[in-house]
Amino acid sequence: MTSRREFITKASFGSLAAAAGLGNLSCTESSNQPPPLSIAGPFVISTWDFGVKANSIAIEILKNGGNALDAVEEGVKVIEADGSNTTVGYGGMPDRDGHVTLDACIMDSNGMCGSVCALEHIVHAISVARLVMEKTPHVILVGEGALELALANGMKKENLLTDKSKAAWEEWKKKEDYEPIINIENHDTIGMVAMDANGDLSGACTTSGLGFKMRGRVGDSPIIGAGLYVDNEIGGAAATGLGEAVLRTLGSFLVVEMMRQGMSPEEACKVAVSRIIEKHKNYKDFQVGFIAMNKAGETGGYSIHQGFSFAKTSKDEEMTIKCNSFI
Repeated sequence: MTSRREFITKASFGSLAAAAGLGNLSCTESSNQPPPLSIAGPFVISTWDFGVKANSIAIEILKNGGNALDAVEEGVKVIEADGSNTTVGYGGMPDRDGHVTLDACIMDSNGMCGSVCALEHIVHAISVARLVMEKTPHVILVGEGALELALANGMKKENLLTDKSKAAWEEWKKKEDYEPIINIENHDTIGMVAMDANGDLSGACTTSGLGFKMRGRVGDSPIIGAGLYVDNEIGGAAATGLGEAVLRTLGSFLVVEMMRQGMSPEEACKVAVSRIIEKHKNYKDFQVGFIAMNKAGETGGYSIHQGFSFAKTSKDEEMTIKCNSFI
């Protein structure tokens, strides 16, 4: 019987590339072999420079023998609790009615996953997403249902709207006439992928979403395959930026699938960005960036606009990497 890995390796890269809109790639630009499977961990990557703080917690867990799932949860919780970050967790920008709503998802090395959407009053949306994964038969809970699960498991309701984010919202109402805005600046996310010492991968993604969005809006961050995707045979990827564009292309899943065909993490991220550019005439008006790690521990990222970076941390070094971009 042909194994899944044998089947994937033997599949025609040419036909898959054509289906993905990659007909202009030559064989010299990518091979059809999956990445080597030697264990290279522990490693952690996360979006943006503020990911350095998150990585520092995650890598300590990994260096002490912890698993990748615990590492990504505890790592992104640092940013969720940071009131100075206005795009994640406590202190996140509210919707246009003044409500701070959080989206998050988590995925482990076995392909299990959990997600929450439009969650209010709970700082650590990522932990509620893990509860969905481990304590319910579901993948996604939203709104009041997600809140009920959190409270039933001992979490406490809090006011997530800080003075800083409230003042920004009140100022926005004066200028924007109650219309949600889409631009490059007001929708960052922390997405994280980690590999532990056993070579197992997990990922997490959490955000307060697009600032001043319409009530009930959900972006890509809590959607498996869009904001985050992990395949323990191949690698993991996470997205940041305008969620609607990522949702329309299932960007993180696409990144992992391109790595499956032998592309490097940066090449795979570039394909996902190119797909978004092809489908959105207004791509110059918003930012999207992807990060990825393959099973060999190689990492990379790519974005539409300049300025996107990711944090990479191993047991020996810590760095931030400025990504190449289309513009």
